[in-house]
Amino acid sequence: MATLETESQPTLIELRERFFTALLSDVLDDLGYMNQAMHHTIRPLDSSLVMVGRARTALCMDVYERPAPGENPYELEIELVDDLKADEIPVFACGTSGRMAPWGGLLSTAAKFRGSAGAVMDGLVRDTREILAAGFPVFHGGIAPLDCKGRGKVVALDVGIECSGVKVNTGDLVFGDADGVIVVPQEIEVQVLEVAQERLRGERNTLADLEAGERLATVFAKYGIL
Repeated sequence: MATLETESQPTLIELRERFFTALLSDVLDDLGYMNQAMHHTIRPLDSSLVMVGRARTALCMDVYERPAPGENPYELEIELVDDLKADEIPVFACGTSGRMAPWGGLLSTAAKFRGSAGAVMDGLVRDTREILAAGFPVFHGGIAPLDCKGRGKVVALDVGIECSGVKVNTGDLVFGDADGVIVVPQEIEVQVLEVAQERLRGERNTLADLEAGERLATVFAKYGIL
């Protein structure tokens, strides 16, 4: 798994404090990776929180029968949460049926205790007041009280998934803020962050010149950033 903690690369803490999804999206676009932003329907429960960490993937499927006696329909959800390490982010691919809320307050509490940086799903979320009170970043495709039992279940962990139109693998860098969620594949992470740091300097210079009253056309010609 790639790591950010080198002399030349920002740490996860630095990313959380200084970077933002629009910056990373622009860099990925310039490098030819134009499908790394999740659909605009994936929204944060709390738009004031920033989420940065490593993906841990979960693949869900719809089911249409109640579990058999003795069957634990939450088995793999529990396994994933109990195995989370610091700064990891469960990413659930649930599809668009809108039949299940695989994430709620109890999972958020357990994940936060293990140092998880947040959770992302293209399915639904519930227990929102509890999650908001915990200050745990959750990005979701909708809100409903629907338990997964008899509607859906996790069938595989740490496999390649597509979550809200973006391919995600365990270990990929996931960044979420008020504008949405960006996924940076591990194989291009170092390059993306190097370019992003340079672009961030350009954005700051652009802002400073605009605040000083320079014309937008002049500033754009100077820095090429908008």
